[in-house]
Amino acid sequence: MAKPSDKELAEQLTPEQYEVTQHATTEPPFSGKLLKEKRSGVFRCVVCGSELFSSDTKFDSGTGWPSFTDPMHREHVELVSDNSHGLQRVEVTCKSCGAHLGHVFEDGPVDRGGKRYCINSCALEFQPEGERKHS
Repeated sequence: MAKPSDKELAEQLTPEQYEVTQHATTEPPFSGKLLKEKRSGVFRCVVCGSELFSSDTKFDSGTGWPSFTDPMHREHVELVSDNSHGLQRVEVTCKSCGAHLGHVFEDGPVDRGGKRYCINSCALEFQPEGERKHS
């Protein structure tokens, strides 16, 4: 499947989703609709629908963005060195479509591996357990 053009993405996504996923911006903390999502289910890429994170790995980090201890399928995410804004970080992108998702940090729960995947809510869509994905 070919990646949609910038024009198609701009029509498919909200302005915030487009800026975050295509230009690696960050949504304001505590503003995302999925921050307090507690139902069981799967968090998918808002651009291509790839399964990225399970609700089983979501936790409240207190940082203002949905946080996960691990991707659902490691082969669905790519970790990229990010030295923007004078910081050394690791960017998390969707391996299927290249969408910027957020960053991973080493300050997650120690008993769950120590990672905190800090992901922009608007880069995700939530599929509750038992519901089929609509195309």
